[in-house]
Amino acid sequence: MASSSAPADAPVQAATADEVLITGSYPSFSFAPLADPSCFAELPKFDLDLYIQNYTGRTRFDRLLLIGKSCVPLRVEALKAAVSEAKSGTDVSHYKHAWDAIRKLAPNEPEAARDEAWIDATEKSNKAETQRLESELKGYKNNLIKESIRVLLQITHRAMGNEDLGRHFETIGKLNEASEAYSRMRQDVSTTKHIIDCGMHLANVSLYRRDWNMVLTNIGKITGVQSPDEEQTLQTFVRVMSGIAHLNLGSYLESARNLLLIDFAVPPTQYSHVASPNDIAVYGGLAALATMDRAELQRRVLENQSFRTFLEHEPHIRKAVSLFVSGRYSSCLSILESYRCDYLLDVYMQKHVKDLYTRIRTKCIVQYFLPFSRITLESLEAAFGLPGQSLQDELMEMIRNDFLNARIDARNQLLVAVQLDPRAEMQQKSLETANKYEREATEHLRRVGLISAGLEVVSSKKESGPADQWFEDPRQLALMETMEASGIELQDA
Repeated sequence: MASSSAPADAPVQAATADEVLITGSYPSFSFAPLADPSCFAELPKFDLDLYIQNYTGRTRFDRLLLIGKSCVPLRVEALKAAVSEAKSGTDVSHYKHAWDAIRKLAPNEPEAARDEAWIDATEKSNKAETQRLESELKGYKNNLIKESIRVLLQITHRAMGNEDLGRHFETIGKLNEASEAYSRMRQDVSTTKHIIDCGMHLANVSLYRRDWNMVLTNIGKITGVQSPDEEQTLQTFVRVMSGIAHLNLGSYLESARNLLLIDFAVPPTQYSHVASPNDIAVYGGLAALATMDRAELQRRVLENQSFRTFLEHEPHIRKAVSLFVSGRYSSCLSILESYRCDYLLDVYMQKHVKDLYTRIRTKCIVQYFLPFSRITLESLEAAFGLPGQSLQDELMEMIRNDFLNARIDARNQLLVAVQLDPRAEMQQKSLETANKYEREATEHLRRVGLISAGLEVVSSKKESGPADQWFEDPRQLALMETMEASGIELQDA
């Protein structure tokens, strides 16, 4: 009997499905608190000011609002920063959501007083700017004339007018209208740069709307466009957007493949409106851990010089991957568990932390058990047991889902590997090979008989006869020569 023991893991709490939805013109998010409230009461390992400096654009507000609604120690600071961030822009819906949150959580703060003057002035300014841009765009449409050069110029102006209008709608939070304006822009653009810009605008708006399939669709439309001047930057943008979209669609392997190929040489400012280098290290590292085996992790993560540079921003991810590759699974899970709360404060990761951690934990248990024919449940409990949870139930679920090829001996408290009989497996394969050979030989003899009778064999798409490789096999050629020597004459069809 083979057995093993390992240090006990840190507790792995599970996230619940309790969600708080933000609705309205602002794109919907779901904030899923942990079943254990202490995680929300725990101060995260990052400094809020340094953390938020890594981002630009709408994602700054998104992240501040999520932290303010989810993290008790930072909620007032984050919501005050969210109010300030909203008032620095022109999106009134941002301000209303931040104000509503801080009004409920910290009613005595100065920011909890609704600034009606700012709201009225901003809405009035937004309306005037919208009318001006729409008027200019209408003028471009009405002034089209037949002279080719001036027509081309007017079409270019109209495309740029739609782009300006789209940016304006994007700034004030009207994402549906922004998407429509950028879509109209696509009809008028012809240069490579304008096509790429249009696709990037549409991909960004789709990401802000959390329409992940449309993100991939728009990214696919610019992937094949050649732009030597911006090829490196464009590839990085495509991989960042694709990685985040696949992550949120649950395609973790595809997400990891995109994120692991991102070039660190491209300045982070090119994608800071979406993610930071730290995020790329976390997203790529966790997705790879959840989907790749140890050899792939060694080759694609630890030996990937470009991605290793990203991992320098998050050394604990690199250490977790290294521990998994070296077989120290309990230590790997302990490191990841210590950062669980930080990941639950990420706008893209929050919904997927539980699933990713469950997949990684399952892989750890499977790899831990792999060298043994049987192992005591006591040693597994010491290595992977969770307070208040039954490891035996978890093992049963893994066996039912075919993640673990084993059975539980409840009487002797053992987990026993199900081993196939190599002799029976070899005999089964031999029988299958013999039956296949017999079917092919019978089909060949039928064809030879038809040809020798002077009949024409017409092939069809549904024909299930032997493949062309059958006739190239030396054994089949020897069979044909034997049949010819016996007096069977082949005639040309």
